[in-house]
Amino acid sequence: MSKKRNYRRFLIVLLVADIFAAGVLGFRHLQNSIPNTVYIHAGQEEELSRALDSPLLTYPDTIDVSDRGSYRISCSLLGILPIKEVQVQTMEEKSVAVCGVPVGLYMETEGVLVVDTGEILQKDGISCRPAANIAKAGDYILEVNGTPISGKKELIQQIHDSKGEAMELLVNRGGEKIPLSLTPVLAEDDRYKLGIWVRDNTQGIGTMTYVDTEGKFGALGHGISDTDTGELLDIEDGELYQAQIMSIVKGVKGTPGELSGYIEYQKDRKIGTIEKNTEIGIFGRVEQPEKLCLKETEIGYKQEVQEGRAELLTCVEGEVKSYEIQITDIYRERADTNKAFVLRVTDPELLAATGGIVQGMSGSPILQNGKLVGAVTHVFVQDSTKGYGIFIENMLW
Repeated sequence: MSKKRNYRRFLIVLLVADIFAAGVLGFRHLQNSIPNTVYIHAGQEEELSRALDSPLLTYPDTIDVSDRGSYRISCSLLGILPIKEVQVQTMEEKSVAVCGVPVGLYMETEGVLVVDTGEILQKDGISCRPAANIAKAGDYILEVNGTPISGKKELIQQIHDSKGEAMELLVNRGGEKIPLSLTPVLAEDDRYKLGIWVRDNTQGIGTMTYVDTEGKFGALGHGISDTDTGELLDIEDGELYQAQIMSIVKGVKGTPGELSGYIEYQKDRKIGTIEKNTEIGIFGRVEQPEKLCLKETEIGYKQEVQEGRAELLTCVEGEVKSYEIQITDIYRERADTNKAFVLRVTDPELLAATGGIVQGMSGSPILQNGKLVGAVTHVFVQDSTKGYGIFIENMLW
């Protein structure tokens, strides 16, 4: 009897633990599904109800949401357990000019990026690693011997002028400025080296999402990361240029496709400047909007996005066209990320040309019910017809 009683107690404990764990997970899921910020059109209080739609969720209903301004509301579970405070921002009807045009990107890093450290074969035939365990991939060299540097040519000159004397470097490592001491060695080619691989710029092709009435633009829906370190690049400045798509590599299962293009780095082909590189896109100002294909469109906020038909604006064959897609899944708990919903390309013409979503299409605008609601950000490697999108409100600035 004692063994049976202990076994029953054990089962009861497991059951209680399972119920408790399910409750905690359910609470966290509900908490994560509530957005941190909700944008609503002035006078459209039903938008708040859609954004906070859950049978278990309650919040005050005595706030006049038709007024302009910003306020916070407290959400709770069945009016008992506090869950989260939500920032509500009322907005007048806002429109931007959607684009969908491919653009060439050129960005210079803030300092010189250390890509990796390596081995040097010295003049005497002995190998060494002078930067090992001192410099790290992802470091940005800001100063050498107290002198600011902005490019790798300056760094190479400083190393040459050192004649093998120790050099004091100031680097930015994860936002913290750290002093390093490195001693160059004379390599077999009679040049002094530190044993580091560096980069000071990057370039590529992406898609312009929108331009607002002040000439500010948003593009890509994700940041530009270094191909070697995988880290988001700290940029000092950058420029936008006109670009032409030259060829298309179709996406297939296991291998994402790509738009290959040509960027003309000439003064008369420059479109604008890049000011910010962030996890949710690149941002800056357009100087020559007449060189872009722009069409004024109203903004649609996340609570207006629904599963079902939508359209994708992109340029794969010389001009911006509208292609039919389906929004298949919406992840409210990821509302502030660039993987907030899933889209699937259904347009036969786009499928025939690209196989679906390919690299270079990031930033292509997504419209639903005539409003700009988001942009393409990622492609599924195992299914190029599908990808992720970002809510457009996260790309506005």
